[in-house]
Amino acid sequence: MRKTSAVLATLSLAVLALTGCTAAPTFGGASCDRTADAHGVADAVTIEGDLGSEPDVDVFAPVHFKSTSFTDAIVGEGRPLVSDTQLMTAELSIYSGKTGEKIFATSYDEENGSLSNIASWATQSPGLATVLPCATEGSRVVAALTPEDFGEQSQAALGVDPDDTVIFVVDILDVFLSKAEGALQFNDARNVPTVVRAADGTPGVIIPDGAAPTEQVVQTLIKGEGEPVGETQTPIVNLTVVGWDDKKEITSTWGANPSMDLATTAPAVAEALIGKPVGSQILVVTPEADGVPAAAYVVDILGAVTAR
Repeated sequence: MRKTSAVLATLSLAVLALTGCTAAPTFGGASCDRTADAHGVADAVTIEGDLGSEPDVDVFAPVHFKSTSFTDAIVGEGRPLVSDTQLMTAELSIYSGKTGEKIFATSYDEENGSLSNIASWATQSPGLATVLPCATEGSRVVAALTPEDFGEQSQAALGVDPDDTVIFVVDILDVFLSKAEGALQFNDARNVPTVVRAADGTPGVIIPDGAAPTEQVVQTLIKGEGEPVGETQTPIVNLTVVGWDDKKEITSTWGANPSMDLATTAPAVAEALIGKPVGSQILVVTPEADGVPAAAYVVDILGAVTAR
């Protein structure tokens, strides 16, 4: 699958750039309920072609929608999008409702897919925050966005008339995990942090009293069922880092975007993930070294990619 072998290790998608966000709304978790709001959008277009390949789309122009509407032309059986920061690989084409002409398309290049998420897309086309939640891997989503939901920034970037309804065809090819998923593991908890978890996976880290370990500690808290992280791969993670001595949170990606730069920011922690299955939650305690205080890292491995 592209998410483990050939995805570009970058967080971008053509004209829709990934940006930071301050919240990570959830849409229902494993029981995510997706109810289409079609309002005739399925009757406004015909679509041919395989998922992941650029579709042959005919828009029965002119079409105009008073509210943003969507339907799933293909319903995938894969993992759902349960959070607006959850990463995915996708391809999309955009058409003018007035003329039926294609105004934008991604590369549809299987070897060079890019990572993005609902939050990044919605910064420029807010209606996608309504269209994509709970969509599943393997789906083809057809949506009609009102001018307001398409967004002024996208209108300007693509030269779309301010009163034009736009038609999106979105192929959701891969959906990454939103949190660690697997079997809880038993560990010796003496002088190591205790980790508790909210329903969305956000960890709470309880540092014990006493001195920090003088050597690095690595424990698997949840053992995932995915492929092991390879030596040449970049892990995609959510992490929380807590200082040992002051017991204060140093940083967390929860509620923001997953991280892909552990090899730069915490190379010892990145090395500890090699060979661990995707879906695992790993606790790494790094001892004080070179004036850097001891810290506890709780890392959820959401995926792994190989840069090309």
